[in-house]
Amino acid sequence: MIRFGVIGTNRITDEFISAGKHIADFAVTAVYSRTAERAAEFAAKHDIAHTYSSIEEMAGSGEIDAVYIASPNSFHAQQAVICMNYGLHVLCEKPIASNMAELQSMIEAAQTNGVLLMEAMKNTYLPGLINLREHLPKIGTVRRYFASYCQYSSRYDAYKAGTVLNAFNPVFSNGALMDIGIYCLYPLIYLFGNPSRVQATGLMLESGVDGQGSILASYPDMDALIIYSKITDSHLPSEIQGEEGSIVINRINNPTAIEIRYRDGRVEDISEPADKPAMFYEIEGFMELIRSGKLQSPVNSHPNSLGSMEMMVEARKQFGLVYPADTKAEETAAN
Repeated sequence: MIRFGVIGTNRITDEFISAGKHIADFAVTAVYSRTAERAAEFAAKHDIAHTYSSIEEMAGSGEIDAVYIASPNSFHAQQAVICMNYGLHVLCEKPIASNMAELQSMIEAAQTNGVLLMEAMKNTYLPGLINLREHLPKIGTVRRYFASYCQYSSRYDAYKAGTVLNAFNPVFSNGALMDIGIYCLYPLIYLFGNPSRVQATGLMLESGVDGQGSILASYPDMDALIIYSKITDSHLPSEIQGEEGSIVINRINNPTAIEIRYRDGRVEDISEPADKPAMFYEIEGFMELIRSGKLQSPVNSHPNSLGSMEMMVEARKQFGLVYPADTKAEETAAN
């Protein structure tokens, strides 16, 4: 049995617990919330035995082996480092950190304490993308990667009405790139590695975060175009273009229908639909890594997380998105 503590009492944590119940040796035995009342409410909802309003107390309780972090992005690094310093394995919701300095501090803590740290990036663990990688050589030399994820946020209605919720608040290191764009970025890094050049544009909202953006990434023999938005919808599929054909992906964030369209007119369905909740596969992978004593995922690896974060930091720099967490990291480095 691998016992999890959860940090965050929101919808995504509900989904985590629901998906984990499909795994025989999965258990959630503790929950942290900033208030004891909210922790108790969430614990009652999911039949969780132990509640905490102190992360240090939960981490040192002996009641958990690992922690799932689904708090606002700006809290991830500090909370993860505390847990790893207590010898806990950490599965941290995407984006794993606010910036490179935070991510590097997390990786250092994982290495120092000999624990597993993995970014909870679910689409790279889904059967569809795993299968796509195996079929990639069929389209020959890859020349272009195109990924689109544009989903109008219900919270944008509140924003336009004058209420700035967490999704559009820079204090929490949020916005379209961190929340939506990363689903396009991470598979690019996973499949093709780091680009040599990044050009980015973003539409900044008055709250201080981006509502949408576009990124052009250059490689020696190919380029990549990424478009993302939290203020519009799009129904475009994503596509990887090779000299012998193209791979068409229905949704980059949840690839359930994938086909190869060859230049000679043939069409090959390489879909690998998921038969479990989407988060099941990353949880299963994380738990298997713990059982095998591995300290890094071969899929959501530290280099892949670093590459994705490096792209996002460079993109934010180009269109002028600075978080309070960035300023704090700069001040810490200066001292």
